[in-house]
Amino acid sequence: MSSDLEVSALAINVTIPQALRWTDTRRGEAFTLTTLNVRLLPDGSLAAKAYGRPVSGGRGAYVSFPVPDNPELASLIADAASRAGRLWAAHRGLS
Repeated sequence: MSSDLEVSALAINVTIPQALRWTDTRRGEAFTLTTLNVRLLPDGSLAAKAYGRPVSGGRGAYVSFPVPDNPELASLIADAASRAGRLWAAHRGLS
């Protein structure tokens, strides 16, 4: 039965360590990127988007940013996905 189940999404949120955070601009507003949303795609590869808060303060809009091509960020994403897989595999069911 479990092979017949359709799982439509596998995603995790990862806090970006302070040393790896960066600033990007959207619609004239600067954002400090603090969180990654990492998704496992059907082909087994990973996709990631970055989210953050406006540098000027406040909540701002929920706007995604591309993740720069950076080996340290790529490693963070891969390590987080592997850790999430171990956590999922060790689940103890509903509580």
